[in-house]
Amino acid sequence: MVSFTIEEIKTILQGKLKGNTSQIITGLDELKNAKRDQITFIRSKKFACLWDTSNACVAIVNETLDIEPGPDRAFIMVKNADFAMSKLLEEFGLEDPVFDIDIHPTAVIHESAIVGVGSKIGAGCYIGKDVVLGDSVVLYPNVTVFDDSVIGNNTVIWSGTVIRERSEIGSDCIFHNNVSIGADGFGYLPNEDGRGLWKIPHIGNVIIGNGVEIGANSCIDRAKFSSTILGDGCKIDNLVQIGHNCKLGRFCIMAGSSGLAGSVTLGDGVVIGGSASIKDHVTIHSGATVAAGSGVMNDVPAGKTVLGYPACDSREMLKQWVTLRKLAK
Repeated sequence: MVSFTIEEIKTILQGKLKGNTSQIITGLDELKNAKRDQITFIRSKKFACLWDTSNACVAIVNETLDIEPGPDRAFIMVKNADFAMSKLLEEFGLEDPVFDIDIHPTAVIHESAIVGVGSKIGAGCYIGKDVVLGDSVVLYPNVTVFDDSVIGNNTVIWSGTVIRERSEIGSDCIFHNNVSIGADGFGYLPNEDGRGLWKIPHIGNVIIGNGVEIGANSCIDRAKFSSTILGDGCKIDNLVQIGHNCKLGRFCIMAGSSGLAGSVTLGDGVVIGGSASIKDHVTIHSGATVAAGSGVMNDVPAGKTVLGYPACDSREMLKQWVTLRKLAK
């Protein structure tokens, strides 16, 4: 079991100690659930009032807060308690599943595939024709990578993920369980005779930059032509849908159950809240935010926050809600 003294944690976080305790710390938890041997964190005054009833003996605290730890308890004062807690979580991190051998004998690897130095391929994986895996790639059991796909160095792909043909994946990416990369986009036209629907072929691919993380059960569809693109550093939550021909800039964030219809463009640093939906062919410019549950029908200017269904300027929407409440009374 991993454990640390207060002094060791202070050194790791480069914080300042306020108060003291000899208790050895063996884990982390939130204020209301933490035990005596666990460390917690206090980011704002809203949570400071919970400290007196918490069983934790140590907390990471924003240095702007003026509170006292009490007897046989301690604070580690830092500039940003959220960031410091994240750093400490790395120290207590769980070990990844172990590969007894680098390439499991049940993995099916086409003779033309190239597997980089130090890469690991788990049981039941399928690696297709002319696939290229960079160095230190990790494929956990039952991952499928179809023909002509390329995966960069140090990328980790968890079980159940399917990467369709011609996909290009960057380095240092993480794909969680059951991610779908490069499936057909959703496109149909009514048949000329009025009977049924004509499926539109999608012959493009998906290109994903470096340092991208995609949550479990999310889907990135391939383009009708050209490419669906996710820029460097994008972070995609679970159950997210990204339609064909979408283009995401760098460091975009999409929260769970949000979705982009086809040919949506996101600038750099765009944030899409949970369950938000974006109409096709819309552009959301750099630094904009779409609040959770919103429906975006039109382009969003850079730096703007939009809210509601249909989405508009967040301040305007809040005014509308206040007016509606007054009318209801």
